Amino acid sequence: MTEISAQLVKELREKTGAGMMDCKKALKETNGDVEKGAEWLRQKGIASAGKKSGRITAEGLVGSYIHTGSRIGVLVEINCQTDFVARNVEFKELVQNIAMQVAACPNVEYVKVEDIPKEIVQKEKEIEMGRDDLGKKPPEIKEKIVQGRIEKRLTEMCLLDQPYIKDQSITVEELVKQTIAQLGENIQVRRFVRFVLGEGIEKDESNFAEEVAAQMGQK
Repeated sequence: MTEISAQLVKELREKTGAGMMDCKKALKETNGDVEKGAEWLRQKGIASAGKKSGRITAEGLVGSYIHTGSRIGVLVEINCQTDFVARNVEFKELVQNIAMQVAACPNVEYVKVEDIPKEIVQKEKEIEMGRDDLGKKPPEIKEKIVQGRIEKRLTEMCLLDQPYIKDQSITVEELVKQTIAQLGENIQVRRFVRFVLGEGIEKDESNFAEEVAAQMGQK
Protein backbone atom coordinates (compact mmCIF):
# COMPACT_ATOMS: atom_id res chain seq x y z
CA MET A 1 0.00 0.00 0.00
CA THR A 2 1.25 3.49 -0.93
CA GLU A 3 2.44 5.54 2.04
CA ILE A 4 0.24 8.59 2.49
CA SER A 5 2.46 11.53 3.37
CA ALA A 6 1.40 14.71 5.13
CA GLN A 7 2.31 16.63 1.96
CA LEU A 8 -0.12 14.58 -0.13
CA VAL A 9 -2.88 15.13 2.41
CA LYS A 10 -2.16 18.87 2.43
CA GLU A 11 -2.22 19.02 -1.38
CA LEU A 12 -5.58 17.26 -1.61
CA ARG A 13 -7.00 19.36 1.22
CA GLU A 14 -6.03 22.60 -0.55
CA LYS A 15 -7.49 21.28 -3.80
CA THR A 16 -10.86 20.20 -2.39
CA GLY A 17 -11.44 21.99 0.91
CA ALA A 18 -12.21 18.65 2.55
CA GLY A 19 -11.09 17.77 6.08
CA MET A 20 -7.72 16.20 6.84
CA MET A 21 -9.09 12.78 7.80
CA ASP A 22 -11.36 12.71 4.75
CA CYS A 23 -8.41 13.54 2.50
CA LYS A 24 -6.28 10.84 4.08
CA LYS A 25 -9.06 8.29 3.59
CA ALA A 26 -9.53 9.36 -0.04
CA LEU A 27 -5.82 8.94 -0.72
CA LYS A 28 -5.80 5.50 0.86
CA GLU A 29 -8.74 4.49 -1.32
CA THR A 30 -6.95 5.73 -4.46
CA ASN A 31 -3.36 4.61 -3.68
CA GLY A 32 -2.09 8.14 -3.14
CA ASP A 33 -3.41 9.59 -6.41
CA VAL A 34 -4.42 13.21 -5.70
CA GLU A 35 -6.61 13.59 -8.81
CA LYS A 36 -8.46 10.33 -8.18
CA GLY A 37 -8.67 11.28 -4.50
CA ALA A 38 -10.41 14.52 -5.45
CA GLU A 39 -12.85 12.55 -7.64
CA TRP A 40 -13.50 10.14 -4.76
CA LEU A 41 -14.29 13.05 -2.43
CA ARG A 42 -16.63 14.62 -4.98
CA GLN A 43 -18.45 11.31 -5.44
CA LYS A 44 -18.97 11.09 -1.70
CA GLY A 45 -20.10 14.72 -1.55
CA ILE A 46 -17.28 15.45 0.89
CA ALA A 47 -15.38 18.01 -1.18
CA SER A 48 -18.30 20.42 -1.44
CA ALA A 49 -19.20 19.77 2.19
CA GLY A 50 -15.71 20.81 3.31
CA LYS A 51 -16.00 24.15 1.52
CA LYS A 52 -19.25 24.89 3.36
CA SER A 53 -18.08 23.82 6.84
CA GLY A 54 -17.26 27.35 8.00
CA ARG A 55 -20.67 28.80 7.24
CA ILE A 56 -22.90 29.80 10.18
CA THR A 57 -25.76 27.41 10.97
CA ALA A 58 -28.43 29.24 12.96
CA GLU A 59 -31.53 27.47 11.62
CA GLY A 60 -32.56 23.82 11.70
CA LEU A 61 -34.82 21.46 13.59
CA VAL A 62 -35.18 19.64 16.89
CA GLY A 63 -36.29 16.12 16.02
CA SER A 64 -37.48 13.23 18.15
CA TYR A 65 -37.68 9.47 17.96
CA ILE A 66 -39.51 7.08 20.30
CA HIS A 67 -38.49 3.45 19.92
CA THR A 68 -41.08 0.68 19.78
CA GLY A 69 -42.39 0.00 23.29
CA SER A 70 -41.76 3.60 24.38
CA ARG A 71 -38.77 2.61 26.54
CA ILE A 72 -36.18 4.65 24.62
CA GLY A 73 -36.63 8.24 23.44
CA VAL A 74 -34.28 10.67 21.69
CA LEU A 75 -34.17 14.41 21.07
CA VAL A 76 -31.64 15.75 18.59
CA GLU A 77 -30.85 19.25 17.29
CA ILE A 78 -29.53 19.54 13.72
CA ASN A 79 -28.62 22.98 12.39
CA CYS A 80 -28.50 24.37 8.86
CA GLN A 81 -28.07 27.83 7.34
CA THR A 82 -31.63 28.71 6.26
CA ASP A 83 -35.21 28.04 7.26
CA PHE A 84 -35.87 27.02 3.65
CA VAL A 85 -33.55 24.00 3.97
CA ALA A 86 -34.87 23.24 7.47
CA ARG A 87 -38.31 22.70 5.88
CA ASN A 88 -36.86 20.49 3.16
CA VAL A 89 -37.97 16.83 3.12
CA GLU A 90 -34.38 15.57 2.81
CA PHE A 91 -33.29 17.62 5.83
CA LYS A 92 -36.22 16.36 7.91
CA GLU A 93 -35.32 12.81 6.90
CA LEU A 94 -31.71 13.37 8.00
CA VAL A 95 -32.89 14.63 11.41
CA GLN A 96 -35.12 11.58 11.86
CA ASN A 97 -32.42 9.14 10.78
CA ILE A 98 -29.88 10.64 13.17
CA ALA A 99 -32.39 10.49 16.02
CA MET A 100 -32.87 6.78 15.24
CA GLN A 101 -29.10 6.35 15.14
CA VAL A 102 -28.75 7.80 18.66
CA ALA A 103 -31.45 5.42 19.91
CA ALA A 104 -29.50 2.49 18.45
CA CYS A 105 -26.15 3.52 20.00
CA PRO A 106 -26.29 3.23 23.81
CA ASN A 107 -22.54 3.90 24.22
CA VAL A 108 -22.56 7.19 22.30
CA GLU A 109 -22.26 10.24 24.56
CA TYR A 110 -20.83 13.01 22.37
CA VAL A 111 -21.33 14.37 18.86
CA LYS A 112 -17.63 14.38 17.91
CA VAL A 113 -14.24 13.63 19.48
CA GLU A 114 -13.51 17.34 19.96
CA ASP A 115 -16.48 17.54 22.34
CA ILE A 116 -15.02 15.04 24.81
CA PRO A 117 -13.70 16.81 27.94
CA LYS A 118 -9.94 16.59 28.50
CA GLU A 119 -10.43 14.97 31.90
CA ILE A 120 -12.35 12.11 30.26
CA VAL A 121 -9.54 11.59 27.74
CA GLN A 122 -6.96 11.61 30.54
CA LYS A 123 -9.01 9.10 32.54
CA GLU A 124 -9.20 6.75 29.56
CA LYS A 125 -5.42 7.03 29.14
CA GLU A 126 -4.83 6.18 32.80
CA ILE A 127 -7.06 3.12 32.49
CA GLU A 128 -5.27 1.89 29.37
CA MET A 129 -1.79 2.55 30.80
CA GLY A 130 -2.68 0.34 33.76
CA ARG A 131 -3.68 -2.70 31.69
CA ASP A 132 -1.89 -5.90 32.72
CA ASP A 133 -1.06 -6.87 29.13
CA LEU A 134 1.15 -3.79 28.75
CA GLY A 135 3.24 -4.33 31.86
CA LYS A 136 6.36 -5.68 30.13
CA LYS A 137 6.17 -3.57 26.96
CA PRO A 138 8.91 -0.97 26.27
CA PRO A 139 7.69 2.58 27.05
CA GLU A 140 7.63 3.71 23.40
CA ILE A 141 5.68 0.62 22.28
CA LYS A 142 3.35 0.95 25.26
CA GLU A 143 2.63 4.58 24.34
CA LYS A 144 1.71 3.67 20.75
CA ILE A 145 -0.57 0.84 21.83
CA VAL A 146 -2.29 3.03 24.40
CA GLN A 147 -2.74 5.84 21.86
CA GLY A 148 -4.37 3.44 19.40
CA ARG A 149 -6.70 2.06 22.06
CA ILE A 150 -7.67 5.52 23.26
CA GLU A 151 -8.47 6.70 19.73
CA LYS A 152 -10.65 3.64 19.23
CA ARG A 153 -12.40 4.17 22.57
CA LEU A 154 -13.05 7.87 21.90
CA THR A 155 -14.56 7.20 18.47
CA GLU A 156 -16.84 4.60 20.07
CA MET A 157 -18.21 7.39 22.25
CA CYS A 158 -18.94 9.77 19.35
CA LEU A 159 -22.03 9.87 17.15
CA LEU A 160 -20.38 11.08 13.94
CA ASP A 161 -17.88 8.21 13.95
CA GLN A 162 -20.52 5.46 14.12
CA PRO A 163 -21.37 3.28 11.10
CA TYR A 164 -24.72 4.49 9.80
CA ILE A 165 -27.38 1.95 10.82
CA LYS A 166 -29.06 1.95 7.39
CA ASP A 167 -25.80 1.70 5.44
CA GLN A 168 -22.82 0.28 7.34
CA SER A 169 -20.41 1.27 4.53
CA ILE A 170 -20.57 4.93 5.61
CA THR A 171 -20.36 6.77 8.92
CA VAL A 172 -22.90 9.23 10.31
CA GLU A 173 -20.45 12.02 9.44
CA GLU A 174 -20.38 10.88 5.82
CA LEU A 175 -24.20 10.77 5.80
CA VAL A 176 -24.28 14.39 6.95
CA LYS A 177 -21.74 15.40 4.30
CA GLN A 178 -23.76 13.69 1.57
CA THR A 179 -26.79 15.72 2.66
CA ILE A 180 -24.70 18.91 2.64
CA ALA A 181 -23.72 18.17 -0.97
CA GLN A 182 -27.34 17.44 -1.85
CA LEU A 183 -28.89 20.53 -0.22
CA GLY A 184 -26.03 22.98 -0.77
CA GLU A 185 -25.81 24.24 2.82
CA ASN A 186 -23.62 23.63 5.82
CA ILE A 187 -25.28 21.21 8.25
CA GLN A 188 -24.14 20.51 11.80
CA VAL A 189 -25.27 18.03 14.42
CA ARG A 190 -25.32 20.25 17.48
CA ARG A 191 -26.50 18.10 20.38
CA PHE A 192 -28.67 15.18 21.44
CA VAL A 193 -30.10 13.53 24.53
CA ARG A 194 -31.11 9.89 24.94
CA PHE A 195 -33.74 8.83 27.48
CA VAL A 196 -34.01 5.24 28.72
CA LEU A 197 -37.03 4.36 30.83
CA GLY A 198 -36.05 3.88 34.48
CA GLU A 199 -32.39 4.74 33.90
CA GLY A 200 -30.72 5.94 37.11
CA ILE A 201 -33.57 4.86 39.36
CA GLU A 202 -32.64 2.42 42.09
CA LYS A 203 -35.38 -0.09 42.78
CA ASP A 204 -36.46 -0.13 46.42
CA GLU A 205 -36.02 -3.83 47.20
CA SER A 206 -37.77 -3.66 50.60
CA ASN A 207 -40.90 -2.06 49.17
CA PHE A 208 -40.85 -4.52 46.30
CA ALA A 209 -40.68 -7.46 48.73
CA GLU A 210 -43.55 -6.03 50.78
CA GLU A 211 -45.60 -5.59 47.62
CA VAL A 212 -45.04 -9.21 46.57
CA ALA A 213 -45.90 -10.47 50.08
CA ALA A 214 -49.10 -8.43 50.09
CA GLN A 215 -50.10 -9.81 46.71
CA MET A 216 -49.40 -13.37 47.88
CA GLY A 217 -51.52 -12.80 50.99
CA GLN A 218 -54.47 -11.75 48.88
CA LYS A 219 -54.50 -15.09 47.02
